[in-house]
Amino acid sequence: MKAYSPIVLFLLFFITIQSAYAEAWGSTGHRVIGAVAQKHLTPKAAQQVNALLGGMSLAFVSTYADEIRSDNRYDHLVPWHYVNMDQNTRYNEADKNPKGDIVTAIQTCIEILKNPASSQEDKAFYLKLLVHFIGDIHQPLHTGRKEDKGGNSVDLFWFGKRTNLHRLWDTDLIEHYNMSYSELAVHLPKRTAEQKAVVMTAPLLDWVDQSQDLANTLYDKTPQGTRLGYVYHYQNFETVRKQLLDAGLRLAATLNAIFDPAD
Repeated sequence: MKAYSPIVLFLLFFITIQSAYAEAWGSTGHRVIGAVAQKHLTPKAAQQVNALLGGMSLAFVSTYADEIRSDNRYDHLVPWHYVNMDQNTRYNEADKNPKGDIVTAIQTCIEILKNPASSQEDKAFYLKLLVHFIGDIHQPLHTGRKEDKGGNSVDLFWFGKRTNLHRLWDTDLIEHYNMSYSELAVHLPKRTAEQKAVVMTAPLLDWVDQSQDLANTLYDKTPQGTRLGYVYHYQNFETVRKQLLDAGLRLAATLNAIFDPAD
């Protein structure tokens, strides 16, 4: 067995921690959320978003916050992708990370986008981050527990291959469905205008509570070492679809409130 030096072992551990929250929903899930949001923007909001992004779609920029993880200038943004809490502690009561979390990240992005003094460059940057973070907060394990790093330490088997609870909900469930983001975006649950309005008007802390409640349910039914496959996918993919839809609708509502408040 090959022995590794303490320095190498530290680097491997550091890389593991840094990548623990790298791709909530994976690329496909984030692009689905962007595509849903794009369809629910008001004309005025769509025009301003298009101008800031130079014609790039919300689906295209939805993975930007993960892509810049390779640039150490943005290391300070790592904690912005998630918030970990104890099982029975709500966000308002939880100890806060002084480096920020996903709730403060979303609030910061909104403040910068609303501020007339913000430069166009800053607005474009924080708009891309906002698109991603609203997606992240709807992946339930991004509001998971501190002791297992949001499910990253809950080891599982997915069709016989090693994974963990966080990755299962980030990527494995969506990849198994084997649809492109554009295909999946048009095969989400159908909602009436009234049902969409309920989702789109829910405040930010409700999003956190809903994700945390879902995360607690997943912990209870997916214990360490569980072997999962078709049955788990069948039982849970409807929840994935719902979370993607809710995230897209709430992203649209947030952008409409920023860029077309009169509406």
